[in-house]
Amino acid sequence: MGRPVEPIRFLNDVEMSAVHQTAIQLLGEVGMCIDSEEALNYLDDYGCKVDYDNRVVRFPHELVQAAVDRMRQRYRDPDHVPQRMSVRYSEIYFSTKPHQIHANFATNTGGFCVFIYDLEDQRRPATMEDTRACIRLADALDNIDFMGLPVSAQDIPSVMRPVLMAAELVKSTKKLGGIEAFDRLDVDFITRIAEIAAGSPEALRRAPILVGYAEARSPLSIDRNMAEILMEYVKRGLPQSLDTMPNGGMTAPITAAGVLALGIAETLAGLLLGYAVDPDAVMSVDINPGKADMRSGLYSYASFERMPLLAAAVQMINGYYGCPSGTHGGKTDACYPGIQAGMEKIMSMLFPLMAGSVGVGTMGHLENAITFSPQQLVIDNEIAGGVRQVLRGFEVNRETLAAEVIGEVGPNGTFLEHEHTLKHLRDEILPTSMFDRLNWDAAVNRPTRGIEERAKQVAAELMKKETAHPLSLHQERAIDEVVSEAWAKRAELGQL
Repeated sequence: MGRPVEPIRFLNDVEMSAVHQTAIQLLGEVGMCIDSEEALNYLDDYGCKVDYDNRVVRFPHELVQAAVDRMRQRYRDPDHVPQRMSVRYSEIYFSTKPHQIHANFATNTGGFCVFIYDLEDQRRPATMEDTRACIRLADALDNIDFMGLPVSAQDIPSVMRPVLMAAELVKSTKKLGGIEAFDRLDVDFITRIAEIAAGSPEALRRAPILVGYAEARSPLSIDRNMAEILMEYVKRGLPQSLDTMPNGGMTAPITAAGVLALGIAETLAGLLLGYAVDPDAVMSVDINPGKADMRSGLYSYASFERMPLLAAAVQMINGYYGCPSGTHGGKTDACYPGIQAGMEKIMSMLFPLMAGSVGVGTMGHLENAITFSPQQLVIDNEIAGGVRQVLRGFEVNRETLAAEVIGEVGPNGTFLEHEHTLKHLRDEILPTSMFDRLNWDAAVNRPTRGIEERAKQVAAELMKKETAHPLSLHQERAIDEVVSEAWAKRAELGQL
């Protein structure tokens, strides 16, 4: 097979071990601030050193290493349940897979974006109408595999958004990914919606959907809300990993190695908390490292200096820890579609995949993942198709070497009308209506010039296209009952 297999590597074995050992050192000597009495109690019972007054937990070296070894051992179990899970940025496997380039990578458009850059080139808060239209768009695009929710309706009270967005998602598509949970109560309602969509609680645990996540607050902190979300999911038997986004120069050392060590320490703390709650928990580790733009302090998703760091993070998580995982890729720091966005999208998609990521997401994002663009999602879908073509490579065998065909055509002949060309055309050539491959006269006389305008047209058409309802009427009614109960509970708590 003529395709790339070996991933690019920035770290050797000694360097990966040094990052790991530094992370363990940080957990043992500096510790994590965890603002949850319940979490502190669990970790105390698990053997950690807990300072209740300052809410700081220090993790003994041997305890951390035992948790890592436990996770690796569980991943080697061929009967591990679940085998995989789609998450907010791509997907995670809970079984051992070779650290290699995955041509069959997954893509995701999630992220709960607050703003939409609409087809009139206006950036504004997203509405429920936008949410539904963007779900229809993503559902119709061939190279988008999962949705964690493109945009979150801002005309809905914030305390109800996770539950309502989860209900909209399961009623509209089968491309179900992870979804945000804002607090512990969200976990209950969203899990019940997911159980209805999956068919049963048992089916959900075999193939989890709509699972939220907890996130560390760098450096070395987990707030009460995030700790409670992680613990609640673990108690329900659903997979978890503590996401962490250390920002070099701001919330982490500016050096790439320092960013990695800090981020690894934070996600390992989440691993131990999960095992402290349930020794049989389905746990993974995760890190989304970056470096700040020192002019603005913003986390830069797509800077050149982030690419080696992103590849090293893939190598640590997928290679060293043996947790085949996707990556926050396909990103841009640009605020609108254009040359910068296109360049950064391709770079931040292809680079982690060449490092061995099993997927990338989230597609359609602009402005450091704050704004979603339907137009950009159409372009990203086209880019993802091209990247898949690149990584798929080509076959080398008697048929594809085509010696007989070359002999039949001979010198000065043409292969255009040969049946061999027709037979292999669709495998060898990626069809595209987005990218220009025309001579000058044809290009300048084309009714719509440029990929940006053509993407707008495609987005406008697909956002209006109705999709089949994936659930039965009985399931939809059951989900509506859960949503009504959530409204009532939030009102009872005085949150509406």
